[in-house]
Amino acid sequence: MKDDSSLKPVPALVAVAITLVIWFVIPVPEGVQPNAWHLLALFIGTIAAIIGKAMPIGALSMIAIALVAVTGVTNPKPGGAIADALSGFANPLIWLIGVSVMMSRALIKTGLGRRIGYNFIALFGKRTIGIGYALSLSELVLAPVTPSNTARGGGIMHPIMKSIAHSFGSEADDGTAGKIGRYLALVNYHTNPITSAMFITATAPNPLVVKFVADATGAQISLTWGTWALAMLLPGLVCIAVMPLVIAWMYPPEIKSTPNARHFAREQLTELGHFKLSERILLGVFLLLLILWAGVPAMLFGSAFTVDATAAAFIGLSLLLVTGVLSWDDILAEKSAWDTVTWFSALVMMATFLNKLGVVGWFSDSIRDGILHLGLDWFSASALLLLVYMYAHYFFASTTAHITAMFGAFYAAGIALGAPPMGFALIMAGASSIMMTLTHYATGTSPIIFGSGYTTLGQWWKAGFVMSVVNLALWLVVGVLWWSLLGYL
Repeated sequence: MKDDSSLKPVPALVAVAITLVIWFVIPVPEGVQPNAWHLLALFIGTIAAIIGKAMPIGALSMIAIALVAVTGVTNPKPGGAIADALSGFANPLIWLIGVSVMMSRALIKTGLGRRIGYNFIALFGKRTIGIGYALSLSELVLAPVTPSNTARGGGIMHPIMKSIAHSFGSEADDGTAGKIGRYLALVNYHTNPITSAMFITATAPNPLVVKFVADATGAQISLTWGTWALAMLLPGLVCIAVMPLVIAWMYPPEIKSTPNARHFAREQLTELGHFKLSERILLGVFLLLLILWAGVPAMLFGSAFTVDATAAAFIGLSLLLVTGVLSWDDILAEKSAWDTVTWFSALVMMATFLNKLGVVGWFSDSIRDGILHLGLDWFSASALLLLVYMYAHYFFASTTAHITAMFGAFYAAGIALGAPPMGFALIMAGASSIMMTLTHYATGTSPIIFGSGYTTLGQWWKAGFVMSVVNLALWLVVGVLWWSLLGYL
């Protein structure tokens, strides 16, 4: 058995102990049903196991589904319990992400992802900071159709970044990291949280945010793909414009002028060869998806031509299969997609029933009452909730676990304290990606780029904290002005 698939006894025992203590030792609070409290015990135990990496998240999710079905915490009838336990698989948002991950495999298979990156470098690569912007813009172009931020930042962009650093003699282990490699590695990484915040389909946990916002507002606020993209467009672009400058100020590269980078990029493009038919088809499918996700047919021809975002994703995947850009074996081999569908389904199912059974409402009321005792106005109270939520990510190695554990209750508490529902939803959604900047274990992309060795741990954490402050400040200032202009506030 592989090590990453093995049960890790210590974190597993800790998770089990936490579950048992909540279930049997801690009294059920007033206003909470016993079965709801027991579901909370299973949920917190599952999150603890995910944080401790007791097993792969997909395996833990299967166990969670089994436990919900066997214990009957959502329904005393066995048939109803298993139906509830499997209900997450019927959620369209889960399949939107799963299918999008499957399609993103084509970016690597066809070479289109690399081609986009090297074209930007050939265009902007005359100076080091230009290469930084080229990396950022390349990832921005890929973000709407790559829900795996790890695949985008670590699988597509990081090899390009390393190749450029090597071409300038900047290596991680011989004292030359400061030439250009450290700067490019940090830009490579800090682009990832920004682009992840800009589209629902830019990172896998974003649909959880959409669901929690809808649950907390009784579906009065439903963040569509187009609404999210438009709302995050300007603050995201401003952050992308500022971030390479901040990194250059903190860790200035020794090499400032890079005329050879454009030559290197052109050599790589020559090696890729002519624009292949498969790349043209893939580009066409992605453009079609962006048109459908943005709701353009409905804008032009009326609501009868509205296409559901998940249905559009299935259309895109079908076109890639029919044209042979992807084969069914490619889809079967995309383990991350099937893994995402599995663990998303389990976590969404548990979170949904925690909300239905009143646990989220009870927890948010408790947070609200605690803050009310501080005598804060709604703005100060909401700011406190936002900061606690975001910087709690120092204790999480998974954005999914963090969002699942905290977003619903903190958002509901903010609304109860008087925060504007739409504005608070958007800034909490932004913070849910911005928090990825903080540590070298914050998301799947971070250990890949940190592991390349171009920065020390101290440099990484310092850059992470500074960028979290800068990004959050820009998101608040630019975002609030932009959202007011759009009529969202």
